[in-house]
Amino acid sequence: MTATTYWISFICLILIISCTPNSEEKGKLPILGNRYTEEIMINGQKKIDTVYHQIAPFSFSNQEGKTFTQADVLGKVYVADFFFTSCPTICPVMKTQMLRVYEKFKDNPDFLILSHSIDPNHDTVELLKDFSVRLGVPDATTWNFLTGDQEHIFEIGQTSYLTTAMEDKNEAGGYLHSGAFVLVDQEGRIRGVYDGTKETQVNRLMSDIPKLLAKNADLDS
Repeated sequence: MTATTYWISFICLILIISCTPNSEEKGKLPILGNRYTEEIMINGQKKIDTVYHQIAPFSFSNQEGKTFTQADVLGKVYVADFFFTSCPTICPVMKTQMLRVYEKFKDNPDFLILSHSIDPNHDTVELLKDFSVRLGVPDATTWNFLTGDQEHIFEIGQTSYLTTAMEDKNEAGGYLHSGAFVLVDQEGRIRGVYDGTKETQVNRLMSDIPKLLAKNADLDS
């Protein structure tokens, strides 16, 4: 990671954290990002409701060539990141760390991983399929490698996932992106951001994921 990448990613993380309320319940994950309140009517009475930042609607193609949208993650916990297959810097480390997450949670039907390519012109569906198989991910049951309109990918990375994803000819490989792994809950809200290049951070991510999955377990009981 270059110095420019590091500082942009660092500043993004500080901005996310600064907009986060403190969690009063021990062990409960915060809800990250901007939020606002609005008045709603319940049984004829005005109530104040807090509206939290959520991931915007999206539509991409996964490594199986299937359309993948926000409907596919509704009610599920997932981890999102941004990468490109020809990345010469942090992506190999990120994918090695994400494999650890995949191996631990791949059998849980309420969990997904979304890896968005920021170089869709090169990273075709066929290439992503080959890449995923070589990585040790035989299908898209749990881990989806996504490609699509580049500007849409850049936009959702920066405005929804609040991470860095853009073209930059001065960077190695021609793109600038952070190593963030973004943890999203069943309602599309960001609940954690972790450095996907650091084992200790990914360990923390893997300890936080069950806290959200427990919500689904409660609903099933």
